[in-house]
Amino acid sequence: MMLEVEEIHTFYGLSHILFGVSLKVEQGEVVCLLGRNGAGKTTTMKSIMGLTPPRRGNIRFRNEEITGRQPYLLARKGISYVPDDRRIFADLTVGENLEIAARKTRGTEEWDMERIYELFPALKDIESRKGGCLSGGEQKMLAIARALMGNPELLLLDEPTEGLAPVLVHALEEQISKLKNAGLTVLLAEQNVRSALRSSDRGYIIDNGQIRYHGSVGELRENDEVRKKYLLV
Repeated sequence: MMLEVEEIHTFYGLSHILFGVSLKVEQGEVVCLLGRNGAGKTTTMKSIMGLTPPRRGNIRFRNEEITGRQPYLLARKGISYVPDDRRIFADLTVGENLEIAARKTRGTEEWDMERIYELFPALKDIESRKGGCLSGGEQKMLAIARALMGNPELLLLDEPTEGLAPVLVHALEEQISKLKNAGLTVLLAEQNVRSALRSSDRGYIIDNGQIRYHGSVGELRENDEVRKKYLLV
């Protein structure tokens, strides 16, 4: 088991946001967390990454308790987080954004600049362009590529298709598939249900800070009642 989230309760100040959220991600899986805007997807991701530590519950990474650990320590352990607002360095070039995130590991197949540009050929063409001058789609690619330069075992992707044109959404789906084939484990938080189901093995639905349903991609596609109730699709 790569990731286990068990009955976590997370607050923003006095506001109770997550109510006993539990989910699991096995090694090599792509698992999606689906929900409407404000359902609790981003808070779940931030809770895992230690940005908004839960007050109750447990989070384990490779069977090690990591609840409330600092984000930089989790990055060293092999978890990378791509937030929905990308957070790239606007004053640095594409190449510099990638170089600053590089982390060496003992793995035999490490992510380096050459391998990144094989996955994202478009980034190689704009290597010297500053991050602030990139389009939304280019920034999204760079944010994912920068996360990969940390050589993670688990990649947390928060709303990766948000704001992207349909052609870029399909390109991103292909890249997520390539990441899975490369052995990476991915937890994907998405509002774009169709895209997420095309990329994933299993899925969870979150609504009002609680997990309402989980099952295989096939089960999610076939359950019209659940999708209409919680996802409006």
